[in-house]
Amino acid sequence: MRALRTARKMSLRDMQQRTGLDRGHLSRLERGLVGASDDTIRRYAHALDVPTAAITHDR
Repeated sequence: MRALRTARKMSLRDMQQRTGLDRGHLSRLERGLVGASDDTIRRYAHALDVPTAAITHDR
């Protein structure tokens, strides 16, 4: 997830604004410390303008 975000030159703050999710939670998701719900995956993918499969394949 982090690789996709950084490839698009987006910060965690950018993702927070685009997804409405807490920045700390996003950081924990990217580090694999917490799991992601289907809704979170959809929000993350939408914010990056990628299919959800791009996110789930990365996990």
